[in-house]
Amino acid sequence: MYLNFDNPKEKRYLQVYHYYRELIEEGKLKAKDKMPSIRRCADELKISRTTVESAYLQLAADGYILSRPQSGYYVTGFGTKPVSQKQSPAFSESRVLYSFSHSGTDRESFRFDLWRRYIKSALRQDERLLEYGNPQGEWELRQVLADYVRQQRNVICSPHQIVIGAGTQSLLHILCPLLKSKKTVSFPNPSFVQGSSVFADYGFDIHYRDKDADIIYVSPAHMTKWGEIMPVSRRLELISHAAAHGSLIIEDDYENEFVYMQRPTPSLQSLAGGEHVVYMGSFSRLLLPSIRLSFMVLPSDLCSHYRQIRDHYNQTASKMEQIALCQFIRDGHLSSQTKRLNRYYAGKLKKLTSSLKDTFGENVSLKTGAAGTSTALTLPCPVSGKEFLEKAKKHKIQVELLNESKGYVTLILSCSAMPSETFPAACRELYLVWKSCFSSDF
Repeated sequence: MYLNFDNPKEKRYLQVYHYYRELIEEGKLKAKDKMPSIRRCADELKISRTTVESAYLQLAADGYILSRPQSGYYVTGFGTKPVSQKQSPAFSESRVLYSFSHSGTDRESFRFDLWRRYIKSALRQDERLLEYGNPQGEWELRQVLADYVRQQRNVICSPHQIVIGAGTQSLLHILCPLLKSKKTVSFPNPSFVQGSSVFADYGFDIHYRDKDADIIYVSPAHMTKWGEIMPVSRRLELISHAAAHGSLIIEDDYENEFVYMQRPTPSLQSLAGGEHVVYMGSFSRLLLPSIRLSFMVLPSDLCSHYRQIRDHYNQTASKMEQIALCQFIRDGHLSSQTKRLNRYYAGKLKKLTSSLKDTFGENVSLKTGAAGTSTALTLPCPVSGKEFLEKAKKHKIQVELLNESKGYVTLILSCSAMPSETFPAACRELYLVWKSCFSSDF
């Protein structure tokens, strides 16, 4: 056993930690194997027992080893990389080989090991986890979020104005009862199904692109599925119009973090001075879709109304994940993750469009906006969009139809779920699907 401790950039206990973690993940140390005693490890490496003990404690905190009283430390097998198993024929037939879906996430985009560390740290807060969560969200997280949105989006608010929930839909279920004086709500287009469904359940009349509606729901950084952004002039015009007509704006800031082609545009909430705008944010794209943590910032009048009824609602977001996210943001990891994903997805989207041009030709019709992770591909096609999707499914390709017109289909292709090295093969398979539409014998 030999470690080089001459590297001043990493503390000694972390070098020991990484050494054993690698042995465990590679299966060289297996489940139930006993770790060297702290004394023996310290003697072999010629370092202090305190250093070894710190490394072991970190391994235990991350779930790689556990301590048995009067016996020592043992490998749990938790960190061993799973051996792939053969899939059943039924599952294999329905399996998607190439997913152009925007709802998935590339595994390389998220540091599971880092998030796991914060989850385990949250689990050690026994006393807090014995109680139900605050209906409005954990106070410490709301404090951190108030600072975060001020720095990132110039959204000025206090923790008292922030409401946390498990996803945007759950927050809309809290918001709708606060808006009983409103009757109509307008969405940019019918694709906002989850939002419009909630408002419809509460008896609102659903409109589309209606600036005279009582409530105007917009997603400024996601005006189209291929990433067009609402310009500042349009934002100011919308704010002025809403103020003049007494309308409420709901600003869903979805995918604002992924703005590649231009500088980020000020939020509607900041341009409106915090009045007449409900700001909504989510961490599903920055972290993982399965981490259902979203929040909304209420203007002062709605905030007063909300405080009267907040105890009628249970908190839907995991208290443990709220505690973990709070410290995750405090330690600067969310800002780092945002910058890293911005570069990462910008590069992936560029590779995807390049693969599409290589496969379909340089003159292929592609629409790519200034934000997001998707591009719109328009192809001449003799069959309906439904038939095209059925053919794609047979080729084990998951793709979304944006729209269709006579003789053409437009597909939305996202780079988010698929590893970039598979783009050329996926585009070639999509090309074969397209070609098969012109000939039943193809």
